[in-house]
This record gives sequence, C-alpha cells and structure tokens, in this order.
Amino acid sequence: MKVAPINRNKRLFSIGTICNAFDLKRDAYYKYQKRFAIKKQIEQDVIGLVRKSRRTLPREGTRKLMRSLKDEFHKYDLKVGRDQLFRILRENRLLIRRKKYSSRTTNSYHRFYKYDNIIKDLEINRPNQVWASDITYIRTIKGFCYLALITDMYSRKIVGYDLSDSLELKGCVRALNKAIYNAKNIDRLIHHSDRGIQYCSNVYTQILKRKKIKISMTEENHCYENALAERVNGILKDEFYLDQTFTSVAHAKKAAKNAIKLYNSKRLHLSLDYKTPNYVHQYAAYTNINLWPYFRT
Repeated sequence: MKVAPINRNKRLFSIGTICNAFDLKRDAYYKYQKRFAIKKQIEQDVIGLVRKSRRTLPREGTRKLMRSLKDEFHKYDLKVGRDQLFRILRENRLLIRRKKYSSRTTNSYHRFYKYDNIIKDLEINRPNQVWASDITYIRTIKGFCYLALITDMYSRKIVGYDLSDSLELKGCVRALNKAIYNAKNIDRLIHHSDRGIQYCSNVYTQILKRKKIKISMTEENHCYENALAERVNGILKDEFYLDQTFTSVAHAKKAAKNAIKLYNSKRLHLSLDYKTPNYVHQYAAYTNINLWPYFRT
C-alpha cells in the first residue's frame, strides 16, 4: 500500500477561514507577518554583530555588548534595547554564564614579617597610587604554571605580569620589575598583596623599599581584602579562556600575553564607566585629573 507524500505547504484551512475564526481582518494577519519578518531580520543582524564582536572578546557580557555595539547598531539603524538584547541572546543560547573557581596559591605560614593593611580606608584617586598583586594558576598537560599579576587599583590596568612553571619567588620579582620599569611615576606608591611567602620574602620587600614603595598586606585570610586582584584573576580565566589546559608552558605564555593585551586595551569595565584600563590609565596620568567622581555618577 502506497502512502501519499505529505504536502507541508498545503494549509488545512484558508487564511480567510482562520481570520474569521479569531474575528480578525486579513490585513491584520499580513501586517503581523511583515512585522514578524522584520523582527527576525533584526535578530539575525544583531546575532551577526555579537558573533563578530566576540571573535575578539569571546565572553563579553550583554551590558558591555550594548556599549561596544552602540555605534554598530546606529550604523545599521537597529533599534535594540537592553532587554531586547538579553532576550535575543537568551533565545539563541548566547548568554554568558559565570564560572566558579577554587584554588589556593597562598602560603601565609612562614617566618617572614607580615605587614599591616594600610589601604583599608584609603581613597584611590590616581594611577600608580596602589598596585594590587596576586598569583593564579594556569593548567598545562604536564601540571601547573603560575601567573603573577600586578594591577593598578585606580585604572584596573595590569601593569606587570610573569608566567613561570613554579611558585618560586622569581616570577613575582620579574612581574614587579616589569611594572616598575613601565611606570612613569611611582612616587608615593603603595604595593598591596596577600601574606604569601613570595610577597613577604626579604628579596621582594627589599626591592619595594629600595624604590620607596610602601608595603600593605591583607590582615585576614579572606579574598575580600585583595578583591581587585582576585577579580582580575577570574576575568582572565572566565572571559579570556585561561582556564583551559594548555599543551605547554610556552603555549600558556602566549595565551596569557594575548589575554592581558585584550584585557587592557579592549575590555570595557562597568566600574570605569565602560572605558578600557589603558584609556583611564593614560588619560588620568597625562591630564592629572581624578576621573572617579565621573565614573560614580
């Protein structure tokens, strides 16, 4: 017995019958079809722009996409609000979900002197006023390597970094020397870190003292006392894929270098009024203007 093929284009009821059943006019149906087609085209255009933007920043969130794509939306006459963008990304499974990390790279049980936290109530109003330092781990197929970071607390710029295959002091020293070398002015600078053995060691603290950099350290074993450094660690892993397992230390170094470059020059920060760390660091340094009151308004 042969079964006749189904004609999917053949309607069971005519458009007129359907409109009469719902007490609608035929022109209302055609207007809806036109609006639906326009809506779908807008969604496809938006998705195309989002995918293009995420080639550079693959885990850029919705709010930052609204800012970074503002000119593109205007160029193509796309009237897209924040809630609409959220909906489009959600329906197309393009929303970014945050990851949680749990690791410990701090050894605070040692014989070296632990300094007090001198930035608790400090108002930070210029670049190179406070640097926050921390270490985070990077996975390779042969084990772990460790990324030492120094971040400016005013501009959020990573001013020094080094990646090495051990938790020894050398990596932190190289990151510090790089930050000092690149800084134009370190007058009245404060270096803030946890109480890890690397930052408390005589070698490290002697470099800070020779450069007349004040030393500040967390007083409690809690990430909130060095929140900015911890946040930067999370951003690099979550948004720039430094949480993956690399084939070698050389591969990890290349990825870290590229991630930090994009973080400093491309990533918009809500706390900086959707500006990049490089822009804030350079503009404030050249003009000697405190931008924080404008960021907070």
